[in-house]
Amino acid sequence: MRYEEESKKIIELVGGKSNINGLVHCATRLRFSLKNTKKADKEALEKLPYVMSVVNSGGQYQVVIGSKVPDYYAAIQLLADLNEDAPKTEKKLSFNYVFEVISGAFSPLIPAMAGSGMIKAILTILVEMKLLADTSSTYMVLSAASNAIFYFLPVFLGITLTKKIGGNMYVGGVIGAALLEPSFTGMIGQEKLDFLGINLNVVDYATTIFPIFVAIFIYSFVDKFLRKIIFRDLQLFAVPMFSLMIMVPLTALLFGPFGTVIGDALSQGVMWLIGKSALLSGIVLGGGMPFMVMFGLHWGFSPITLENLTVMGGDPIEGMAVAAVFAQIGIAIGFYLKSKKHSKMKALAGPLALTGLFAGVTEPIVYGLILRYKRLLPIVAISGAIGGAICGVTGVTMNAYVFHNIFSIPVYTPKVGYFIGVGSALIAGAVLTYFFGVKEDEMTDFLPETDQGEDDFQEGTVNEQVTTETTVYAPLEGTVIPLKEVDDDVFSSEIAGKGVAIIPTDNKVVAPFDGTVVAIFPSKHAIGLKSNGGSELLIHIGINTVNLNGEYFETKVEMGDTITRGQTLLVFDREKIEQKGYAMTSPVILTDGPSMDTLNIINTTESVTLETKLFVVGSSKEEADK
Repeated sequence: MRYEEESKKIIELVGGKSNINGLVHCATRLRFSLKNTKKADKEALEKLPYVMSVVNSGGQYQVVIGSKVPDYYAAIQLLADLNEDAPKTEKKLSFNYVFEVISGAFSPLIPAMAGSGMIKAILTILVEMKLLADTSSTYMVLSAASNAIFYFLPVFLGITLTKKIGGNMYVGGVIGAALLEPSFTGMIGQEKLDFLGINLNVVDYATTIFPIFVAIFIYSFVDKFLRKIIFRDLQLFAVPMFSLMIMVPLTALLFGPFGTVIGDALSQGVMWLIGKSALLSGIVLGGGMPFMVMFGLHWGFSPITLENLTVMGGDPIEGMAVAAVFAQIGIAIGFYLKSKKHSKMKALAGPLALTGLFAGVTEPIVYGLILRYKRLLPIVAISGAIGGAICGVTGVTMNAYVFHNIFSIPVYTPKVGYFIGVGSALIAGAVLTYFFGVKEDEMTDFLPETDQGEDDFQEGTVNEQVTTETTVYAPLEGTVIPLKEVDDDVFSSEIAGKGVAIIPTDNKVVAPFDGTVVAIFPSKHAIGLKSNGGSELLIHIGINTVNLNGEYFETKVEMGDTITRGQTLLVFDREKIEQKGYAMTSPVILTDGPSMDTLNIINTTESVTLETKLFVVGSSKEEADK
């Protein structure tokens, strides 16, 4: 009766049963598929004493319940007349969805891009200070390290985009790699090329994103279609083979050249505009250049820039576009100033700003910040337009082909117009970003990463409710990471419980202590245990693996079984789960309050075997370390 009454309230606050398209549950949360999330009352739901938190993520409205989630799930299924075949919402092509895909594709690449950009900045400083020659082999090796992520961006995006949109992510990577393969790039600049009699114009795809975005979007449909029509036993090689035979030529024939044609048209249009109005051309170049860079359209300006440098000795296009670079740097500075000490954003925005200032590399700012926070799109346009207009009116030109950074100041004239233009763009970007760049509900990464919870349960405080000590051994072989590093808000915030996470290197889960099986989830991706000492433990294999509906998982025990330490509980196919795009990070957490209060973590940063102690419950820190 209790679960029925409480479930009625949950149904009411998610917008009523007519607003529910479907419902599944994982180890800790109810995952609603809602017709309209605006009808759900997040604030009221979080005030319910039996609801820990509410997360709207990945197209699911997630109500975090904890270990009693199966009881609420069963009650809601009955009360709302739901069944396993309930319709599920489809992702619709919209502005929000496009930016969700872009953000999801670039997010995994941000650390690599930021690190590479910093290497480029350091190299620039060393060369300017005459401490390293840009012709030396040392420079070449480090330059390769700094350039690789940008040059091979189509490859990395092929992988991350496919993971986000659908398809085999390694085939997606190969589609991007084919455009950079030496025999293909060797045809750049050649005339009278064709593919099966169709005229072929091979262009440079390094660092561009437009062709690969379109290619992967279409590939996701091609992959689904091929899997429907090809006999299952042949799909292993036939689906990738036909996918590559279709998508690589289609990209080379259509998507890439289309971007080049648009870029050439833009460059010619801008030159015409410069002749008509320096003010308007400055606004267009300063405000629009970041968006042209996003789609690789800026390359259309390169031939005209080089010609201007040769014929006129200076180029007005880059003399105005430099404002866009400093507008982006201003955005990184604005976020750095807005974020609190020890926050994720403080650690990210600072290096990105330095990379832009010292190396003129702003791709990490574009992909790591601007495309992630949509409010920054008008800000970068306005800031760049202000600086570009000033540079245009004052006649700023770039007199040598360089990256736009603080070391290239000598190549711009007049200096007064340059400094006022780029300074205005940087200040406007920083100020507008600081005050308007992020919404209140997006401030998580701007707040300090507190260690209080971790310190508290590492030190431990004795709670008289837990009287029997329990040693929890590693249930998986792999590498231990702190919960705060798990890419899931519910686990990383410790709402569901305290403990650690393991990135497994094997394919089985064993009992970490003697006890009883108290929960086996229908999707088989998680299992709940209770030790003989009374501690309740949840082992959750992977993140969002509930969506696999039990595929690649096999349980070896049943509900209520008595278990002994080392006994195999379930097995899973790690490689196939990863191929489906799921992270294998596996939280191992205590879910009952008394146990959490006396938890002492022993191992947090090293590889573990099944004989490794993870933590001890019900003892002091000193006793646990013995």
